[in-house]
Amino acid sequence: MPHDEFDVAIIGAGAAGLGAALTLAQSGVSHVVLEARERPGGRAWTKTLANGEDVDLGCGWLHSADNNPLVAIAERQGREIDRSPPPWARNDAHIGPNRDRMAAFGAAMAEFRERVENRAADATDVALDELLTPEDPFNPMIDAVSTYYSGAELHKISAADLAAYDDTGVNWRVRGGYGAVFAQIARGVDVRYGCEVRAVDHGSKAISVETSRGTIAARAVIVTLPSDVIAQTPDLFRPALPHKTEAAADLPLGLANKIYMELLAPQDFPADSRAFGAFGRRGTGAYHFRPHGGSLIEGFFGGECAEALERGGEGAAWDFALSELVGLFGADVARRLRPLCFYGWRDDPFARGAYSYAKPGRVASRLALAAPIDDRLFFAGEACSPHLFSTAHGAFETGRQAASAAKKGLRLTRPGAP
Repeated sequence: MPHDEFDVAIIGAGAAGLGAALTLAQSGVSHVVLEARERPGGRAWTKTLANGEDVDLGCGWLHSADNNPLVAIAERQGREIDRSPPPWARNDAHIGPNRDRMAAFGAAMAEFRERVENRAADATDVALDELLTPEDPFNPMIDAVSTYYSGAELHKISAADLAAYDDTGVNWRVRGGYGAVFAQIARGVDVRYGCEVRAVDHGSKAISVETSRGTIAARAVIVTLPSDVIAQTPDLFRPALPHKTEAAADLPLGLANKIYMELLAPQDFPADSRAFGAFGRRGTGAYHFRPHGGSLIEGFFGGECAEALERGGEGAAWDFALSELVGLFGADVARRLRPLCFYGWRDDPFARGAYSYAKPGRVASRLALAAPIDDRLFFAGEACSPHLFSTAHGAFETGRQAASAAKKGLRLTRPGAP
């Protein structure tokens, strides 16, 4: 690769990087997106399985869909938005032997979230498990659900961080896959794939971005790497930025993985139904039967359970899911299932996890990670969002904000720039 020069180099073609690129494309600022993978989307990845169905191996829901800018983008692409409520929000969606307990569990979960949201703003931050009602029999399941939406158990997570999360409660899906939306956005963007960034040297007037395909010179850089990548790569920046490394370490990525199985007799299960694998313990899966009316089961594992299954590989995930489904529906279900796909995000070298949570007492690290350096280095990604973390639209918005800040910084240093 020649020694190219741009106004802005964007590191990462995930939601944040593509949001930044779209914003810069409207301004005439020269820019390039550097992506280590051979595909766009980052943790948004749609894959077509052997049975022909499209699934999202990463993010799959348009959260806060009534206030989510990606809805309009998907519709402009001609994609169909499924506005039906998610199975976890429908009492009639739960199947299996624990169905009759779901109303009581839902009430316990709502009371827990109310305690989180009603804490005084100036209260000392604590881990979320301190807000559980002692001896409540639903505590293990509240903890299990935490591993689904935060990727980690309650004792690891800041109560103040979860209380700051902004959610309208409206959740929609994209038929054909959420990741496919980002793949189409990327078609109109200058993305260089297979271009892993190895160092960002900001010690001179021009920033040098050293990559696996050569060096890029830029007047500004937008970094959209996941928090664990920043935390685990302290020599990424030259000179070093230890406060960024520390802030990223305060915002570790939890883990949420999926396994997809084909139902050979799909009519045996209602479309868009759901069940927990083992009601009453936190190390269990959540199973979504026949999303969009198809023939799949999506198994969802989080936290330490997901960590253990990923270490064991696809076979371990399949065996675990099968044992839970047999426990729910009897031994005959094993003959009606076929494993199709499993993906582990912890071992993905360019993700190293699913989405971020703040450690107790470290909620301010989101703003610390997002803060620009000398109007030349800018940071974006879901971990940088104080209210929309763990979501693709949160990442997308931070990318747009970082791009706007970069444009302003360029104008300050070059009068007359767009």
